[in-house]
Amino acid sequence: MSTTVTYQGIGASPGVAVGIAFVLDARRLRTPRHKLERSAAAAEVLRFKTAIELSDSQFEDLKKKLGSEGEEHTLIIEAHRLMLHDPMFIVEVTRLIKEDLINAEWAVRRVRRRLKHQFDNLDDEYFRERKSDVEFVADRVIRNLMGEVVDQELEVPPNAIVCGHDISPADAAMLVRSGSVGAFVTNLGGHTSHTAIVARAREVPAVVGLGKAVDALRNGDVMAVDGRRGLVLVNPGEQQLALFRETIRQQQLDEAQALKTAELPATTTDGHRVRINGNMEFPEEIPSLLAHGAEGIGLYRTEFLFLNRSTPPTEDEHFESYKQVLQAMGDRPVTIRTLDLGGDKVPGRKFEREQNPALGLRAIRYCLQHRELFRAQLRALLRASVHGNLRVMFPLISSISELREARSELEACRSELSRQGVPVGKRFPIGIMVETPSAAWIADRLAQEADFFSIGTNDLIQYSLAIDRQNRDVAYLYRPLHLAILRSLDSIISAAKSANIPVAMCGEMAGDATLTIVLLALGLEEFSMTAGQIPGVKDIIRRVSRTDAVAVLQQAMAFSSAEEIERFIKAEVDRRFYTGAA
Repeated sequence: MSTTVTYQGIGASPGVAVGIAFVLDARRLRTPRHKLERSAAAAEVLRFKTAIELSDSQFEDLKKKLGSEGEEHTLIIEAHRLMLHDPMFIVEVTRLIKEDLINAEWAVRRVRRRLKHQFDNLDDEYFRERKSDVEFVADRVIRNLMGEVVDQELEVPPNAIVCGHDISPADAAMLVRSGSVGAFVTNLGGHTSHTAIVARAREVPAVVGLGKAVDALRNGDVMAVDGRRGLVLVNPGEQQLALFRETIRQQQLDEAQALKTAELPATTTDGHRVRINGNMEFPEEIPSLLAHGAEGIGLYRTEFLFLNRSTPPTEDEHFESYKQVLQAMGDRPVTIRTLDLGGDKVPGRKFEREQNPALGLRAIRYCLQHRELFRAQLRALLRASVHGNLRVMFPLISSISELREARSELEACRSELSRQGVPVGKRFPIGIMVETPSAAWIADRLAQEADFFSIGTNDLIQYSLAIDRQNRDVAYLYRPLHLAILRSLDSIISAAKSANIPVAMCGEMAGDATLTIVLLALGLEEFSMTAGQIPGVKDIIRRVSRTDAVAVLQQAMAFSSAEEIERFIKAEVDRRFYTGAA
């Protein structure tokens, strides 16, 4: 009888799955290395360029294979094509072949290593994860140079747990499309890796960041995966399997019931109405959000437009993306967040390495120092406002002057477009992300000049508690139910209500059903989350009264430590809503 082995990784896509391990071939690519005669350099450069063209053709074939069902992956594949043709990549590989007289495979590997190192030094998790894109693109070119087979069709058993060191976006997309995948499990990756993005888009459980755990797996191992808790059991016992299977059965029933009532409003038993919106990054996520009952878009992240390209997106590229989303949502509100990046992640711009980028020149600060970049986005938003119910919010606001300056820039763009005879929509609400302690403390003043608040709890918590949530050594200190966080949220929401402006939350707290009762008690009016989180949160809201929620929170806040508050809230949630989780 096999001993059960337990691994703890990063929960990248919620859901529970039980199945047989299907381990992808993780053989390391052995790159040939040899010196060239100078007379052979030109032919080697030509061989490299031929491999680039072949790789590009393969990406185009992948898009065709995925067809309309794979629309959510088109942007990822296009990003890889842009990286493939990046002049920095091509010029540097060509230079190494000509000057160092090395073969094309080895030149590509050297450039790949250099680019990966640059990505490793980025502070932002989303863009740090893009180093895997460099590997996928470079490996494809090397394999084509070596004449190896790429994009091989995989026959995966039904409900298999697909395991790999890392899984390319193309492989993940094709595997999900086949309908055979029960879950994804990988050594590498984080919450923003492409495996995670693809898994969440198709509602497939995923656990990533397992270190070297996958290296010990064998085809045929029985596996149980919990994509919410980041838990992986290998060869679990019968009792553990029974618990997981019961959880799957219950989740399927809950999901079916939730989808039946997806269009019903989220109203508490005592008549308190709450709006449930969706967080999104790619336009192709909209059908899933609507199917799960989203009433609008509470957070549309625009950073993906800047991904894997050598120049920033044009005004027209911004416009087309926003227009597409607004038209797809019809009369439903769409809240678009302006650029939340630092200079180290804006393509085509030189930057000086910051010692602490999270607290440096990023988001609204960067935009206000680079007006031409900001204006391109603002002009596009104004033009797109003709096509739907737009709301715009500015990230990382920490002072009144930043909000005033950003609004002034928007109005200047509006006047400019009007003078040019370009159609713009009627005036739309302008809000802010409340995600800095300074904004929380002056929320009463900000509420006089913002049309709405959206609380970004991810940053608010890490800044308030002085911890880096990506640092494993201090990640345990990231406590949403810390008394300081609860008091801060209470202050922000109260300030919004006093000024009679809407207040929403688009951070991870909003989508955590175990915290719904707390947010209801605080008076939150709008929740925004991923598609898969909507049914659970709506279910909690419909089964509780706000009066009861307020009473629970009052008792919780009598405790002083985060641990005590967490234990109390968990006990209350389990007592009221427990349905038998594994």
